[in-house]
Amino acid sequence: MLFGNKNGERSVPSAEVRTVLVAYDFSSASRKPLYHALRIARHFQAKLYIAYVVSSLGYEIAGPQASELAYQGSARDSQALESELRKKGLLDGLEYEFILREGNVWEQLREIIQQKQVDALVVGTRAREGMGKLFLGSVAEQILRQASCLVLTVGPGSDEETLMEKEAPAHPFLFATDFSEASLKALPHAISFAHHFGARLIVLQILPAVPIPEGFHWSTAGDVNKMREQAQSASRELFDELVASHASEVAELEFQVRFGMTGEQILEACHGLKADLLVLGLNQAKHPAVESHLPWITTHEIVCGANCPVLTLKGGPL
Repeated sequence: MLFGNKNGERSVPSAEVRTVLVAYDFSSASRKPLYHALRIARHFQAKLYIAYVVSSLGYEIAGPQASELAYQGSARDSQALESELRKKGLLDGLEYEFILREGNVWEQLREIIQQKQVDALVVGTRAREGMGKLFLGSVAEQILRQASCLVLTVGPGSDEETLMEKEAPAHPFLFATDFSEASLKALPHAISFAHHFGARLIVLQILPAVPIPEGFHWSTAGDVNKMREQAQSASRELFDELVASHASEVAELEFQVRFGMTGEQILEACHGLKADLLVLGLNQAKHPAVESHLPWITTHEIVCGANCPVLTLKGGPL
C-alpha cells in the first residue's frame, strides 16, 4: 500500500523540506534558480546550501596552477555573492552555507546531497543557441535522473515573475499523474507545496486519445465518446480514492482529464492554465551508467518546454 500507518489507516507521508541545495555557477541563467531556492528555504524554514563546483574538466590539461587560480577566483565570487545577498536582505533569518568544491560536477553535488541530507535540489537549464531547441545539459540531466531527493528544475521557458518572486501564487500548481506508485510518490510534495504557498492544486491525468477497454469491439462511431466517458469515470474514482481523501490541507483542489500525447497535453495544460509549478513523479532508471540512452524523451520535453519550474521526484524502477 502506498499510503498507510501502523494502524492500517490511509494517510499521506510527511513531505517537509528541511534542507535545500541550489547548484550555482555565477551565470545569469543560475540567478532565477537561486531566488527559487531562497524562497523555498524561507517558506519551509529550511537550511539553504549554495554550492558551486569548479569543474575539473579542462583544468586537468591546463595543469594544477590553472585549477588553483580558478578555485581562488570562485572563492572570491562566492564571497561577493554572499555580500550582495546580505545587502539585499535575502539571507535575513535564513540558516545558510556556501559550499565550494572542485571535481566532477554531478559527483560533487551527489556527495553534498548525501552529506548534508538534502531534501530538495534546485537547478537551472538553458537554451541551445542556433537550433531554437531547448536541452537540459549533461549535468542537469544526470541530476534529474539520478538525484535521490526532490529536484526543482527551472528552465528558460519559466516566466520572469516566477512563483518564488510572488507574495502569493496567482495561478495554480499542476500535478500530472497516471496514478502509478512511482507517480504518486510525488503527491505528498504536490500537496505540501500547494499548502505552503496557498495555491490551488490541479491534478491532471492524460489518457490515450482512444482509450480502448479490454474486450471492446468496434460497432458505432459513438463508441469513442462512450469509451472516453468510461475512462473519465474510472479516473475520477482513482482521484477520489488516492488523492482527494489525502489533500485536506489544500484550499482548492481540482481534477482534470485530457486525451492525447502525454508530453504535449501536459505542456498545453501548463501554458493554458499559466501554472506556477508543475509536479511530476518519475520512474527510476535501472542502469544509471547508460541513462543518457534511455527513452526519456517525454520527461525531457516537459522539463525543457514548461513555462514554469518543474518539481520532480524519482520513484520506482522503469
